[in-house]
Amino acid sequence: MQKLILDQNFKGENYTANRLARAEYENCIFESCDFSKGYLDNQIFLECEFIDCNLSNTNIVNSTFKEVKFSHCKLIGLAFNTCNAFLMDLSFFDSNLSFAIFTELKLVGQAFISCKLEEADFGDCDLSKSKFDDCNLKRALFGRTNLQKADFSTATNFSIDPDNNKMTGAIFSKDNLEGLLQKHKLKILK
Repeated sequence: MQKLILDQNFKGENYTANRLARAEYENCIFESCDFSKGYLDNQIFLECEFIDCNLSNTNIVNSTFKEVKFSHCKLIGLAFNTCNAFLMDLSFFDSNLSFAIFTELKLVGQAFISCKLEEADFGDCDLSKSKFDDCNLKRALFGRTNLQKADFSTATNFSIDPDNNKMTGAIFSKDNLEGLLQKHKLKILK
């Protein structure tokens, strides 16, 4: 059984060389911490918040993230598909998730708010009822993805093939419909 750490604040810590103690972290705040290229594998985070942290290319294999919020974070190349998917509950605000991997995850109602998701991989993912509010989805991958009732009304730069994804009830703005037609190589004038 892992050690339990409750209601702690971690600020300005560098975990790139020395790893965070293996424990179950509950209701903890990590602010301006650097985990980049480090190890957060086999950790448990419950109701935690990461603010202005760098987790780029961090190993998160078998880690649990339940009710975890990331704000203003750098999460480049993070392989969320290697985490413990049971009860996974994440939210992202104004964060860079470029090259992140979400393949085969069930993320119903996922919130991505003002995020950079360039070349993120959402293949075979369940993103039904998710919200991509003011997100840049340049070259993000959607294949066999459940996007039913997902909201892309303020998302930009996406390219989604409606023939290769479940999209019933998905929401788009008339200004961003071209992202659904790119495979047809049409010219759309504004």
